[in-house]
Amino acid sequence: MGVKNLWDILESCKKTLPLQHLQNKRVCIDLSCWMVQLHKVYKSHCPMKDKLYLKGLFHRIRALIALNCSLIFVTDGSIPGIKVSTYRRRLHLNNEGTRDESSSNKNTSLKRNMGSEFSCMIKEAKILGSALGVPCLDGIEEGEAQCALLDSESLCDGCFSSDSDIFLFGARTVYRDICLGEGGYVVCYEMADIEKKLGFGRNSLIALAILLGCDYSPGVHGLGPDSACQIVKSLGESAVLQRIASEELSLLKKAICSKKRNQARGCNNKENIPPHESNINGDKSNLPRNCEFLQVMDAYLKPKCHSADSQMVHRVLGMHQFHRATLQQLCTRFFEWPPEKTGLLRLFDGLDEYILPKIAERDLRRFANLRFTSSHLGVRLPLDKMPVKCPVSGIVKRRKAQGKECFEVLWEEVDGLSSSIVPGELVESACPEKIREFEEKIAEKKKPKPRKTRSKPSETNKSLSEIDVKLQELVLEIEGASSSAHTFRLLDEPPVNTRLNGAESCEIETEIVNLSTPLVDRKSNGKGETEIIDLLSPSPVDVIELSESETDVSPEHTKRARELRLFVASIRDEFSYIHI
Repeated sequence: MGVKNLWDILESCKKTLPLQHLQNKRVCIDLSCWMVQLHKVYKSHCPMKDKLYLKGLFHRIRALIALNCSLIFVTDGSIPGIKVSTYRRRLHLNNEGTRDESSSNKNTSLKRNMGSEFSCMIKEAKILGSALGVPCLDGIEEGEAQCALLDSESLCDGCFSSDSDIFLFGARTVYRDICLGEGGYVVCYEMADIEKKLGFGRNSLIALAILLGCDYSPGVHGLGPDSACQIVKSLGESAVLQRIASEELSLLKKAICSKKRNQARGCNNKENIPPHESNINGDKSNLPRNCEFLQVMDAYLKPKCHSADSQMVHRVLGMHQFHRATLQQLCTRFFEWPPEKTGLLRLFDGLDEYILPKIAERDLRRFANLRFTSSHLGVRLPLDKMPVKCPVSGIVKRRKAQGKECFEVLWEEVDGLSSSIVPGELVESACPEKIREFEEKIAEKKKPKPRKTRSKPSETNKSLSEIDVKLQELVLEIEGASSSAHTFRLLDEPPVNTRLNGAESCEIETEIVNLSTPLVDRKSNGKGETEIIDLLSPSPVDVIELSESETDVSPEHTKRARELRLFVASIRDEFSYIHI
């Protein structure tokens, strides 16, 4: 229940935020409050055996994991002694607690009946949460008090609870309700807004609990929320608890009521005083005794909880693995889903595609936080020196999701998941080395490859023709008009007849220049002969014979032959360059 009428008093501080507000946050959950909410929703629609409350819990966890939200379940421990009478009255003669009559002492807590229906629901919720990687912290007494401690010590970013007295235990950010689906939202209350808008700090809220009633006190009979707020504001945040404890409250209330009567429209007699104010002024027995005030204050200011540096708290703040096979078994056990329906955990819209990528992102975000923390402390370790292995093995490509830059990454050691799309800023903060490696590969692929220069066919034919003409001119100049006159032609050209000095035509010895076939030795046969010159491959001989016999050589002839060899060599180099 919490504090009577407190949610109404805090209405002006309520904020409705989109579900995305919880992204990347760590929140602790008062599990008892969630199970009460879910049980009320489904109680009228199905029997307990259908376990729709567990399905509702499953969807809540799935939605928050999808937002990379780290969850911590917190459960109630023993019932505080000061609260036992309230529990007995609320749960009809001790349905939840045991029948230990010694618990009437307000200093003695009462163990819960772990065999009750509600306790069994809590056990099932803890098992389901554990399979999804959600740890659970069992409180010593009040679960909302343990949540408030984690929040006040900045070990989480907020608490889920519907008990308004969580503020009295010291919580700073409280999420009261959650709505899933399209347009999902959470209802949030910030203590900073309460202090700014209403002027109520933690002490003032405790004073309101004493006056209005709460789990630890019945409150002052006949005192409404407006009058209680006026009393608390008039006493002030710093002195309100001391003034109440010193029994000055009754005098203050009389003063307030007197002031209100004077402001009324001529209402100067007792008959016109509102009934609740008459009760306050006329019956001091309605006020709790001073010792009861102190007990309520101590219950809120000094609750029994696990300390922030305890081993129990450190355990739930660590990394917890998602157990895929266990979840499949639980779905069959709790929800009676056959194995062929779950298959590879493709529950409803495909659990593998929905939950597994977000669980992997959660692991990556934890790795990013580890690197940030170590870097903040001056320890800048390279990726391969980190004590925890990076869950990303590589980057496949760049992507865009909802207008944001993302990467498709490959995962290591994520059961059932090979790759998924994650936000770019998350990869940048966790493993920028992977991004540089990916960009280097892309740049390497984009480098232009060297291309071979190809000459156009017309240019090649033109060059060959020029080579042929020059070669013929040079050979004719060397040989002169001898009886063994030579002409040169390409291999594919027809032979031609030539007249010498106006004489009748005679057969001219023709040397065929083949630019592609190997060089063969020249042989004399007394007639016209053919010699093939290869300008591409090296010549097997060093000397090109230009005469019919080795004895018919003059110095001028030798000089001309040497020039021819140099020319042929230059032509060969030029031809080779053209074909590169």
